[in-house]
Amino acid sequence: MTDVTGAPADVLHTLFHSEQGGHEQVVLCQDRATGLKAVIAIHSTALGPALGGTRFYPYASEAEAVTDALNLARGMSYKNAMAGLDHGGGKAVIIGDPDVIKSEELLLAYGRFVASLGGRYVTACDVGTYVADMDVVARECRWTTGRSPENGGAGDSSVLTAFGVYQGMRASAQHLWGDPSLSGRLVGVAGVGKVGHHLVRHLREDGATVVITDVRQDAVWRIADQDPSVGVAADTERLIEIEGLDIYAPCALGGALNDDTVPRLTAKIVCGAANNQLAHPGVEKDLADRGILYAPDYVVNAGGVIQVADELHGFDFERCKAKAAKIYDTTLAIFARAKADGIPPAAAADRIAEQRMAEARQRR
Repeated sequence: MTDVTGAPADVLHTLFHSEQGGHEQVVLCQDRATGLKAVIAIHSTALGPALGGTRFYPYASEAEAVTDALNLARGMSYKNAMAGLDHGGGKAVIIGDPDVIKSEELLLAYGRFVASLGGRYVTACDVGTYVADMDVVARECRWTTGRSPENGGAGDSSVLTAFGVYQGMRASAQHLWGDPSLSGRLVGVAGVGKVGHHLVRHLREDGATVVITDVRQDAVWRIADQDPSVGVAADTERLIEIEGLDIYAPCALGGALNDDTVPRLTAKIVCGAANNQLAHPGVEKDLADRGILYAPDYVVNAGGVIQVADELHGFDFERCKAKAAKIYDTTLAIFARAKADGIPPAAAADRIAEQRMAEARQRR
C-alpha cells in the first residue's frame, strides 16, 4: 500500500503517528547524473542544528533506507542530548553500494543538497563514508565535519567513539562488579571495523581477554596479525553463546539485540558501539528480566559526535577526550536513575534526554 506520493504508507505512519516518528523534516534527494539517491532526516533542532553522520549503504529498498534514516536521526537527538551538546539530531543515508557507485561527483552533489538546508543539518562520517569523503562534501557544503586535519578538520572520529565505549564498559563493570577494571574479563566484540579495532586495543591494554568476529575476514586478520592472543569466533551467533562471556560489544550494524539473540546471550553486560542495538521496543525489558546490564548505545558511543561537534569550534583533541571520558560518569548516572525509577537503563537514558530537549523547547 502506498500514499499519494508513491511512498510506502507504513513509512509515513512512522513519521507522523508513531512514537518513533515526530521528525521535523525529511528530505529526499536525487541527482540522476551521478546516481545519487539520498535521504536526509532531521528529527529535532530543539538544542541546536541537527548533527549526525552520512551512511552509505546498499539498502534492499528505498523504504528501508527511509526507515533507517528516521531511526538513526531520532537516535542522534538522544545521543547529542545525553552528550551535553548544543545540537539536535539528524542523519542522512545514501542508497547504494559505496564500492560501486561512490564518486567525487556524487559526493559533491550530495554536499549541495546538505548545503541547501542552510545549516539546519550538519553532516559527518558514518558507515560507508570516510574522512576523505567529507573533504569532498565540504567543497560544496560548509556544514560538514569529520574532515581531515589538512582541510581544517578533526580527522577520524572512530578513535574517540571507541574510547567512549570503553568508558561505558568501565562504568558497567563498576556498577555490576564494583570495579571498573576489565582485567581478566572475557569480552566478545562483534564488528572490528573503524571503531571495533580501536576498542579491542583499549580492552587488551586493560588486560581483558578478547574474542572477535566480523563478516569481513580482512578486518579479523588485521587484528589477529597484530595480537595473536585475540580469539576469533566464526560468526556473531557463536560469539554470543560463548560460555563465560562477561561483556558483549555489538559494534556493527543495528538490531543486534532482538527476540532471537537476547535469550541466547551468555554475557552479563552489553555495551557496544553500534547504533540502534535494540531491534524494537521491549527488548530493553527482556534484557533486564534476564539480569543483563545494558549500557544504552547512544550514550556510550557518543565520543565520535563529541569530536565532530568540537570541530565546528576549532578542534582540540585533549579537550574532546576529556569530554568523552565523562561518558563513564554519565553511564553510572543512568544506571542510578534506572535503579531509582525501577526501569531499564535504556528507559532512564531516554527520560533524561527527553527532559533536556523539553526544557530547551520551553526556553524558545
